[in-house]
Amino acid sequence: MPHSFVFTSESVTEGHPDKVCDYVADSILDACLEQDPRSRVACEVLAKSHNLVLAGEISTNATIDFDAVARRAVEEIGYTDLSQPFNHRTTSILLAFTSQSNEIAQGVDEEEEKAKEQGAGDQGMMFGYASDETPELMPLPILLAHRLARGLADDRRSGRHDWLRPDGKTQVSVRYEGIQPKRVERLVVSTMHAADKSQEEIREYVHRELAPRCLGDWYHDDIQIFVNPTGAFSHGGPSADAGVTGRKIIVDTYGGMGRHGGGAFSGKDPSKVDRSGAYFCRHVARQVVREGLAKRAEVQVAYAIGVAHPVSIHVHTHGTGPEEKAAKYVEETFDFRPRAIIERLGLLRPIYRQTTNYGHFGRPGLPWEE
Repeated sequence: MPHSFVFTSESVTEGHPDKVCDYVADSILDACLEQDPRSRVACEVLAKSHNLVLAGEISTNATIDFDAVARRAVEEIGYTDLSQPFNHRTTSILLAFTSQSNEIAQGVDEEEEKAKEQGAGDQGMMFGYASDETPELMPLPILLAHRLARGLADDRRSGRHDWLRPDGKTQVSVRYEGIQPKRVERLVVSTMHAADKSQEEIREYVHRELAPRCLGDWYHDDIQIFVNPTGAFSHGGPSADAGVTGRKIIVDTYGGMGRHGGGAFSGKDPSKVDRSGAYFCRHVARQVVREGLAKRAEVQVAYAIGVAHPVSIHVHTHGTGPEEKAAKYVEETFDFRPRAIIERLGLLRPIYRQTTNYGHFGRPGLPWEE
C-alpha cells in the first residue's frame, strides 16, 4: 500500500506585514528597471507602526522618488485608513541606500566582448521544483493556500465584503497516498476584519463562500475549517506587527514541499542569482516534468560569487524517473550562466511587482512558467 500522510502549506495576503515590505521592495526595483535596465538593486524594507525603513544598495542611472514609490505601493495594497498608524500618507519613511560595492560589481559586470560571461552576484545554492499533481505543476497544498489568500484579497477589493481588511493568512492540509494528493482535510483562514464584524458572520463567509469557491473540486463538506482561531483579528498589518523583506520564502516557493536554498527574492535585480537562479531552476524542473522524464523534479544549482559557470548542477526525481537521463537532458539543454538566464527569460524588464504575492511560481504570465 502507498504511504499515507498529511502535508500542510501556508500562504499570506498582500497586506501581511512581511508582504507589504516585499511589495515595496519590488516596486522600487521595477521603478529602477523601467528607466535603467542595468540597475543593480538590493532593497530591504522594514515596516512597523507608523514607520517604513528602506535600506540597501542601489546603483542606477534612473531618477527615482523612492518616497513616492513606497507610498503608492502601500496605497495599492489597501492601507489607506488615516486613522491607523500605518497608512499611505502619514507613515514616516526613512531612506538608507548606498551604491553597490565596487568589489562585487567588478566580478558581476561583463565586458562587452565577453557576452554571457556575467559573474554570479553572490555565492549560494538555489532550488527549483515541479510536480505533475496539478496542471500548474505545483504542489497542491501551496496552490490551494494561495487561492484562498487571493480570494480574501479579491473579495476585499471588489467591495463584496467591505468588512475585510488587507492582512490575512491561510493554511491547507492535504492527505497524500504515495505521491498523489487525495483529499483536503483541514483549512485555517485568519483574516483581518472590521472591529464590528462578528466572528460568526466571518465563519459563515469562509465556510459557505470562500472555501467552496477557491477549492473548487477539492472542496467537500467534511473539511475541518478553523476561522480566526484566536477569536478576533481586528488589529493587524504593520500598525500591529512588524514586517521585514524576505521572511516569507517558503510561501514564495513550494510551501515546504521542495527544498529551499535560503535566499529571498523580492527587492533583488536578476544579477542576484538568489532570484534569477531560483526562477531558472523552476523553469528547468517544469521542463523535466513536461518532457515526461519524471513526475516530480527538483533541480539545484550553486554558484561562486563573480563566476559565471555554476559550481554544481543536480537533478533529483524523487524516484519518479531515471535521474541519469534527466540530468543528461538538463546538462545538454540549459545554460545556467547568469547572463544566459537573464536573456532567456527576459529578466531586465520591470516585471517583479507581479511576482510578489501569492507565489512566484505556478501562475500564468511569468516567463519561467512558459
